[in-house]
Amino acid sequence: MTPKKETSMFMYMTNDQSMQTCIAACDNCHQTCLQAAMNHCLESGGRHVEAGHFRLMMNCAEICQTSLNFMLSGSQYSNQVCRICAEICDACAKSCEQLDGMDDCATACRECAQSCREMSGYSV
Repeated sequence: MTPKKETSMFMYMTNDQSMQTCIAACDNCHQTCLQAAMNHCLESGGRHVEAGHFRLMMNCAEICQTSLNFMLSGSQYSNQVCRICAEICDACAKSCEQLDGMDDCATACRECAQSCREMSGYSV
């Protein structure tokens, strides 16, 4: 008996590969930022929980979730949401790069920002 190949639910939502990639990047960034904020940052304390950094991480997680939802719903505003998502992800990555133990979060943010820029048609 061969194991069944798992298929992402996103495959059924769109056939556009670039949108699928962006949806996956937003989902990964949302999960990574939220988990890092609620676990690593809160447990580390100090600069990890300073208002500016912690708020940015929560904003990043939230805008990634929102961007994901807009794409999945086929919203005509997806490109605009992706554009602001990229901007926030870049800011979050920059903030995370200044702190110890935040490499995974910074990487997820950078990947999401790049994918969202491509989706929105906006280049830096």
